[in-house]
Amino acid sequence: MIEEDAIDPVDRFLSDPELAPNIAFVRRVPAAPASWAELPERLDDGLRAALDSRGVERLYSHQRAAWDAVGAGMDIVVVTPTASGKTLCYNLPVAQALIDDPEARALYLFPTKALSQDQQAELNALVLGGDLPIKAATYDGDTPQSTRKAARDSGRIVISNPDMLHSGILPNHAKWIRFFAGLRYIVVDEMHAYRGVFGSHVANVFRRLLRVAAYYGASPRFILCSATIGNPAELATALIGRPVVAITDNGAPRAPKAVVFYNPPLVDPVQGIRRSSADESMSLAAKLLASGTRTILFARSRLRVEILASYLNKRFENVYNDNNRIRVEPYRSGLLPNERRQIERGLRDGSIHGVVSTNALELGIDIGGLDAAVIAGWPGNLASFWQQAGRAGRRSGASMAVYVASSSPVDQYMIEHPERCFGSAAENARIDPDNPYIYADHVKCAAFELPFAKEERFGSDPGAVLSFLEEEGTVRLAAGRYYWSDSGYPAEKISLRSATADNVVIIDTTAGRNEVLGEMDRPSAKELVFDDAVYIHRGRQFIVLKLDIENRQCLVEERETNYYTDAVVKTDIKVLSEDERLGSAALPIVLGDLLVRSSAEKFKKLRFHTNENIGYGEIYLPPEEMQTRAIALLFPEGGAAGSALAAMGDGERAAALSAFCGILRALSPVELLCDKGDIGATWRLRDDHYAVPAVYVWDRYPGGTGLAEALSSSLVPVLEAASGRIAACDCDDGCPSCVGLADDALQATGRRKSGGLALVRLALEALDGSSRSGR
Repeated sequence: MIEEDAIDPVDRFLSDPELAPNIAFVRRVPAAPASWAELPERLDDGLRAALDSRGVERLYSHQRAAWDAVGAGMDIVVVTPTASGKTLCYNLPVAQALIDDPEARALYLFPTKALSQDQQAELNALVLGGDLPIKAATYDGDTPQSTRKAARDSGRIVISNPDMLHSGILPNHAKWIRFFAGLRYIVVDEMHAYRGVFGSHVANVFRRLLRVAAYYGASPRFILCSATIGNPAELATALIGRPVVAITDNGAPRAPKAVVFYNPPLVDPVQGIRRSSADESMSLAAKLLASGTRTILFARSRLRVEILASYLNKRFENVYNDNNRIRVEPYRSGLLPNERRQIERGLRDGSIHGVVSTNALELGIDIGGLDAAVIAGWPGNLASFWQQAGRAGRRSGASMAVYVASSSPVDQYMIEHPERCFGSAAENARIDPDNPYIYADHVKCAAFELPFAKEERFGSDPGAVLSFLEEEGTVRLAAGRYYWSDSGYPAEKISLRSATADNVVIIDTTAGRNEVLGEMDRPSAKELVFDDAVYIHRGRQFIVLKLDIENRQCLVEERETNYYTDAVVKTDIKVLSEDERLGSAALPIVLGDLLVRSSAEKFKKLRFHTNENIGYGEIYLPPEEMQTRAIALLFPEGGAAGSALAAMGDGERAAALSAFCGILRALSPVELLCDKGDIGATWRLRDDHYAVPAVYVWDRYPGGTGLAEALSSSLVPVLEAASGRIAACDCDDGCPSCVGLADDALQATGRRKSGGLALVRLALEALDGSSRSGR
């Protein structure tokens, strides 16, 4: 797709008679001119030359605003869309500071190693373009041991990620004395990625970073950059622990883009079942690729990415013309570093024409000029939606983003309310740095790095945690300071991104190879690479011979199969505490701690293309347990909702609670900045603890990350959206687009949809004025 006729493929797509009936909404986002500002007068001549070599004669207004604010000694967060030139917002002031002071240093942090490699190339171009006296070095898990010392000793700008800072740099700060003593700036790109569990960990890593920097006499300033979210200044302040100035006016030009909402056709109007969004997305991507449009397809899981990439390559398979000269690759977590770099390079140089990705390519990795983005299912929040849509048209002119809805309630809600993507404010990002599990882990890490003075602050007061650690023998108190006294170092056992630091290595044993294919966190491994599972890696199929949880390895063998596997997970819960009662007497809402036990007990074998279930297998693995935060919605007979349930038979009551629970879990992510997978939910006909019908929603991370608390204050808008979604659905008695399909036990029960809708409306009526004012 080339710029001068880039709109033609868009028009062809929109007028295609096969597609046009399913196009629910089109918004053409017009081009917008740039808002310019002059280069700063005190800009170094070398930097001017570097900019000139790249054709930059002026700055965008937000780039100049960032320069001025940083020059005034402020911590800042820059919030502008994808491909708006945020990189210069930090590269210019940092490079100027390093030129002015030969001892000054800067730390650049990116959420992924791929972004770090991107920035290394960007900085190299800037340095070479102006012959600048600045050495930039990448220091992450892929950096060879032979070059790490040079990065520590001579790197003026060290490019890394929070994981390496947490486990490799801070515990070894004595090797970084010169760097920390000269640390002037900390750059945090893709700040919106630091939300939920990951963000809560990273906020504590920043507390440790500032503590170590202060020990060496440094007081660095922060420059943060983010995609559009609802509360950038609030999130930045929570991350770094001090106020920031938000720069939100975008001065970059905008190329025209067509945003298309596509609703797959109904295949069963009675049950409201639509054609699979994954299959439909694959077909749309194939059409675009066949027309010469370079395309990225975003899928929702690692398994789905592999399946769709293999389907696309199969679609274009032809031995006579090199597969129609179209090459498609999968991109996901778990790939080896050299595989990721190979795919990124192929996208940049054009040898790879299409890519199927998880949200791993949602962030600002330079993958060249793609012309279309196909988004299979709602990505969870507006920030992710616009990041994924923004992957198309980064370098070219007109582009297109196609959102393909699934049958799920949240997707159908977005199809009915496309204005949420254009007229609504972006969702707020939430973190909870003082989550007791996360906070205690980082107090341990901080105590290992430097002794804690008895009255020292660390975000909040670490005294209680330190006293507990002293009782355990992990630290000892001497002369008013807590010293680390345990063996090993704690950071190696703490993962920033998941509930466990344990990763399972996947090893290909075919014909005695014993080659590492990739890795996966332990909880995911139990659900994806159990014994006899099908593991797909870049289109190749493997059978799992043995998952050895104890030794953290999974042995696989390459085999061709006509099916893939999907685990069936069973969940049990137990109430541990009741901390707060909200809602009303008619609908009590209890916030407290919950023990959640989940186990994969069997798996389905699903045929490729048709998804036909062709058999089951057993899984013999120990369950995963966690203590987390949850809300329980109770339906006592004294309330209208409880009385309505009591008047139903057991079957109808179960159907109504199932429908209520399903729509609540499906639509909660619309109000919370989270994925559906970040929360769990279940219902009880008569709860063991409360002795009344109940619906539970919990945070799927040990200790919780604030999602349960946030939902307790957002129930009214969630239930209002649920009421509207069910009422607007034209199915007979429940479908995937509203309350979901009934499971086997409830198939014969009628009034599931009407019972669910009645329960939602009665719950809304029951919420008192205080709940409504807390919206």
